[in-house]
Amino acid sequence: MTVRILARVCATVSVAAAAFVVPTAVADAAPCSDVDVSFARGTGEFPGLGITGRPFVDSLVTKLGGRSVGTYAVNYAADVTQGSAGPGSRDLVAHLTSVAAACPSTQFVVGGYSQGATVVTNAVGLRTPSSFGGAVIPAEMADRVTAVVVFGNPLGLFGRTIESASPTYGPRARSFCNVGDPVCQIGSVNTVAHLTYALRGATDEGAAFAASRVG
Repeated sequence: MTVRILARVCATVSVAAAAFVVPTAVADAAPCSDVDVSFARGTGEFPGLGITGRPFVDSLVTKLGGRSVGTYAVNYAADVTQGSAGPGSRDLVAHLTSVAAACPSTQFVVGGYSQGATVVTNAVGLRTPSSFGGAVIPAEMADRVTAVVVFGNPLGLFGRTIESASPTYGPRARSFCNVGDPVCQIGSVNTVAHLTYALRGATDEGAAFAASRVG
């Protein structure tokens, strides 16, 4: 039942998001950057970092000062059914393992918004109704993931967060759920709350947390 409700809510939210979002190009830094930031956009958004990922990444780059930063927009469908979250986590994990093998000194920051937060949730090893076809970050590279930041995570509808549910990633995770956001807060109906993480300062706060975790 929760999955069906979530799909309906995300369908409504995705229409609203598409009304004021335009595609953005994602520029990658040098092959081996000091920090690699991956972000999974929300349901219905154009490919790229999205309305929450772009301000989060921009703020993080500023806060990291002179460090070189590579960015990666998770390549997945972000469709209304939520069924693309599993394949999205597979793409995310493939990117992380590829960069980790080529760049032994690179640190990783992983983030996601809405369904993209589910992509991240799956990747850190927490099962969700959208885990089918997904992948988990290999245990041997877990220490290189310095920060996990999610916004509007549907995991909240099950009364959980990455912080509370993951012994490995919980201490280095930060979850943001705006008051009234129906995608992450049980019984809420304010779809505007789901669209305004950047406007309400959460992306800056999340970037500050991630920057503080980078060694």
